Amino acid sequence: MENKKIGIYIHIPFCKQKCYYCDFISFCNKDDLIENYINALKKEIESQKIKEEIDTIYIGGGTPSYLESKYIVELMEEIKKKDVLKEAEITIEVNPGTVTEEKLKNYKKSGINRLSIGLQTSKDELLKEIGRIHDFEQFLETYKIARKVGFKNINVDLMIGLPNQKIKDIKETLQKVIELQPEHISVYSLIVEENTPIAKKIDTGELELPDEELERNMYWYVKSTLELNGYVHYEISNFAKMDYESKHNMNCWAQSEYIGFGTAAHSYINYIRYSNTENVEEYIQNVNCRSFEKNININEIQSDDDIRKEFMLLGLRKIDGVKISDFKNKFGDNPIYLYRNILQKLYNEDLIKVDENNIRLTNKGLDLANLVWEEFV
Repeated sequence: MENKKIGIYIHIPFCKQKCYYCDFISFCNKDDLIENYINALKKEIESQKIKEEIDTIYIGGGTPSYLESKYIVELMEEIKKKDVLKEAEITIEVNPGTVTEEKLKNYKKSGINRLSIGLQTSKDELLKEIGRIHDFEQFLETYKIARKVGFKNINVDLMIGLPNQKIKDIKETLQKVIELQPEHISVYSLIVEENTPIAKKIDTGELELPDEELERNMYWYVKSTLELNGYVHYEISNFAKMDYESKHNMNCWAQSEYIGFGTAAHSYINYIRYSNTENVEEYIQNVNCRSFEKNININEIQSDDDIRKEFMLLGLRKIDGVKISDFKNKFGDNPIYLYRNILQKLYNEDLIKVDENNIRLTNKGLDLANLVWEEFV
């Protein structure tokens, strides 16, 4: 029988500057906590008895590359004391303007084999408007150094639906990024979260969002352009060259288990979702007192019905959709029968299509995915 696998997420909550759209738990004025935080992280990792094989590790933020690389190396050394698979996918998020050749070399030496670089757009004036600390030239420099150092699996993050963004801006950004041939490209629509600086600028009229039709046109332009250039659209926001899909994400969408380390990090074990406290000082203090349980907030204990519905919701994020055979194997039920009323409604509205073994979104469903997912909440 195959050994059980698990994913690891490590949260680094420090930034040089917070982007105007960001509502993640991250701080740009707490650098004096970095060393204590890393020491606490190592203690938390050490305390966790992980019996499973670790097949993905994801170091996210914040801006992990803002830290001195010695801290990332120390974290990797701690994790490697567990059962990390030789072929594990190990990703770190990096931002241009915070990366040096030395840092990238150290990441590579420590076993990190995948980079996720935040670009968002190639237009410098748009980058400034959303509070990014870098320009396109710095992104190019970061990308070239990463290749030189030997990274063979790179993701580039892009955004659409930005204030003042035009289709021609998207076209230009895609041309420049495709030329570089990254293995993976993620494309996210801007979501304006309450109380972020960008929300305030939009409320006061300082910035204006593209209308919904233009934003959807951007999405379809991105999709067709990337597919024409050899990228497989495998999840609503993600495109990859053959065999370079993000394993970490694929595991999450398949409802696999993962453990999160660090302040605000989320975990999913035995159908229970829980997260660490969002207060970084409290997190450090509790770890240092070995009161790990004090950091934990239980977010959800799933019922059988919750688990099945979430499997549908997550599966419908993928372009291939939910495999009916996978659902039957996991739960012993046929989703077509179990959710016949919901599926009939979505089918009648042309939001999903059903074939022999798949339930997936139609093109209209891709545009209105939230309406589909809501049915399974």
